[in-house]
Amino acid sequence: MADQSENLHTTKTTANRQDQHNGYLPSIALPYAMPNEPVAIADMANLFGVTHRTLHFYEEKGLLSASRVGLMRVYFHKDIVRMALINACREVGMPVAIIQDLLEELAATVSQEQADEIFRDSLTVRKRELTSGLSTIRRQMQQINGLLAQDDNEPSAPRVDGRDAVSLSALERRCLELMAEGYAPMRLARALQLKNEEITALENEIIRKFDANNRFQAVAKAVLMGVVAS
Repeated sequence: MADQSENLHTTKTTANRQDQHNGYLPSIALPYAMPNEPVAIADMANLFGVTHRTLHFYEEKGLLSASRVGLMRVYFHKDIVRMALINACREVGMPVAIIQDLLEELAATVSQEQADEIFRDSLTVRKRELTSGLSTIRRQMQQINGLLAQDDNEPSAPRVDGRDAVSLSALERRCLELMAEGYAPMRLARALQLKNEEITALENEIIRKFDANNRFQAVAKAVLMGVVAS
């Protein structure tokens, strides 16, 4: 038990240990500060920067399950490993239905290599979807610019450099650059040496400055404006 606990504090999952009910899980980075078992729901939420409601939602969808110690809902290390996968999928914008299918497919895996391959395939599909979406946004922006340029009665407005249009601090700009590279909040916290709540506040401020609805839309707008490289 001591060896297993020590392994769970590393930056990689113990997914290579097969769960007889769930097959194998892909190797994914875990939060670097693993709590002792059992893990209270509040600690689980703080670990991944989510709300209690989010954890309840995942349970309702069959993505995650909690145990009980008396009246208290708790989780164990195996649940943290599973939540790390769910959180990673949500961070790249995978719909819940796709994650459900992914977990169902992983439940039938018979090796770590098979699980890793399935996850890589899922990420490749998602990357293609995001690339297609970004191309669509760029094309629509070009069409809008073309329509606006047809109005000969108004002088053409000078093009605004996005780097000047949005005022970002050095920390916000670095955070945005890492977000554009695909860094999830937990990885951002490690890279910028910030706490989970500080990363959440930082991301929310960036989202607000770009008048976006979420981190993915903020990154897309930043790319289109030339604030960060695509």
